[in-house]
Amino acid sequence: MEPPLLDANPIERAAGAIGARWARLPGFWQAQIVGWGLFTLVDLIDRGLTYRSLGISLLLTSLAAPCCVLLSTAMRTAYERQSPSNELTPRTLILIALLSLGSATTVVSVLFTVRHLAEFGDARWSTAQEVVLPLIHYVIAFAAWSLCYFWVRAEIAERAEHRHALRAEAEALRAELEELRLQLDPHFLFNALNGVAEEIPEHPRAALAMLRDLTAYLRHSLASIHQPVVTASVEADALAAYLRVQQARFGPRLRTRIEVEPAAAGRRIASFLLQPLVENAVKHGIRGNALEVTVEIRYALGALWIEIANGGTLARTRPPRNRAPIGLENVRRRLALHYPDRHEFALSERGHQVVASLMLRGEPCGS
Repeated sequence: MEPPLLDANPIERAAGAIGARWARLPGFWQAQIVGWGLFTLVDLIDRGLTYRSLGISLLLTSLAAPCCVLLSTAMRTAYERQSPSNELTPRTLILIALLSLGSATTVVSVLFTVRHLAEFGDARWSTAQEVVLPLIHYVIAFAAWSLCYFWVRAEIAERAEHRHALRAEAEALRAELEELRLQLDPHFLFNALNGVAEEIPEHPRAALAMLRDLTAYLRHSLASIHQPVVTASVEADALAAYLRVQQARFGPRLRTRIEVEPAAAGRRIASFLLQPLVENAVKHGIRGNALEVTVEIRYALGALWIEIANGGTLARTRPPRNRAPIGLENVRRRLALHYPDRHEFALSERGHQVVASLMLRGEPCGS
């Protein structure tokens, strides 16, 4: 017959309950329990060697340990009221010395009284052995506790300040990203409406089609105004709406192609990041009989790889010197904010084409 198996569930439940209660304790009390627990263990061993009696050692240690916890808790209150800063100024060091001496005196007085009432002492002990050495022992313990307390408090304050700084930096970053994001729509809207105005007199149907496509584009824009990060497929849809506006304007002279690999479609990208590059491709590309603009988005090696190409030469795509390159500067700034040290951006010539190449690694910041 096999021996009955012990039910481990009650033990696991008890351990889980203890762990949950421990997790709910404030950090100060967790440190108190661990710190004074270790000190009490050392104190118990020391008394065992001194008195050669486990009973006496346990009794005196059980009296000293609660005194240390209560006195150190009172010292914490005094430090918070008398020394709110975390710096160890001369005034603070004097306060530590006085409180450590007072707390040590209290513990030694309690132990001295109990030893004499219960006659635990040794007649051969001198005053130094009975009072001075224990007093020094506890003064050092309380002084060490005080220094640790100020060190931990300074660390907590520094981390809190660091968190506040990070939060402020994140808010500033979010505000700047939103400003850059909103900068694109008026710029594009101004150009698109000018194009519609040019087409109305001679090509009213083309102007109407442009307005409809512009409405579709603005719908994408408004839908993502509170979404600084979208998927690559949504970004491609917005580019397609923009290019339809331009195709209504230029007709068969403008040919476009947008390809998004299935592996890249669900990857996240900063919204409207590519629109200025496509706008530059249409605006500065050589048309002649036709201008072809292509957008390719693929995912490989843990990064998005994007190429936007148009016919022309790099020299002709540069804006005049008296005009600030709003689109490219906007793209570079947003890349620096969304993908710090995780992006590559280059303009180059390939044959008779100008190619804007981007590599975006990881998730964009601000998502």
